[in-house]
Amino acid sequence: MSFKEQLFQGQHILVTGATQGIGAGIANYLHSLGATVTAAGLGSTENVLHPDIQVKLVNVSDEASVHALFDNDEPLHHVVNCAGIIKRQAEHQLDVFEQVLDVNLTGTMRISSDARAKLRDTKGSIVNMASMLSFFGGGLVPAYAASKGGVAQLTKSLAIAYAADGIRVNAVAPGWIATPLTQDLQNDPVRSSAILGRTPLNRWGTPEDVAKAVAFLCSDAAAFMTGVILPVDGGYLVA
Repeated sequence: MSFKEQLFQGQHILVTGATQGIGAGIANYLHSLGATVTAAGLGSTENVLHPDIQVKLVNVSDEASVHALFDNDEPLHHVVNCAGIIKRQAEHQLDVFEQVLDVNLTGTMRISSDARAKLRDTKGSIVNMASMLSFFGGGLVPAYAASKGGVAQLTKSLAIAYAADGIRVNAVAPGWIATPLTQDLQNDPVRSSAILGRTPLNRWGTPEDVAKAVAFLCSDAAAFMTGVILPVDGGYLVA
């Protein structure tokens, strides 16, 4: 274990986009550290999430759906915004461009805004999901890159806006992570070799690598950190 057992005992953590990939990995990892975890998202969670994790069907691009998520008396200590989509090549179409921004960027704002009152009560924190494309452009994914650049700036802005409430707002920026969404790249020797050749630690990351960084940012070890965009990329950004 990288952290003490039951680090988040007695704390309730909401993870959006937690029905697969990185989001599911984060939800499971925080649960293993004693948190009561609510996984919000769309799609099946069969054989993905620990059975003790509460699952709620939530569409972050729908305001009513987001409002309903917080319409309860449950305390909330941390929010991890992982909900996101990518539409390679199709993002040059304006309707697709708008859809990606609505989920990835505006969805992050919807969740954060609605969670604010609960997090004020617990002096909690928000961890957003940035990306390497918060720093680089992406010719095939202009909407995804724009949304993730926006998430980075939103993180810094909310860190300032929410500080008076005692709420910290940070983000992680994953590099190349081995998930079903990147399986085709992992299976392609040429493209995988290029990715690993640019990554100083010379391996694909795992959802748990990202989850550990999220756990750190949620913990008291990061009590004086806010507005941070933390790369979890094996050195890809600096290579």
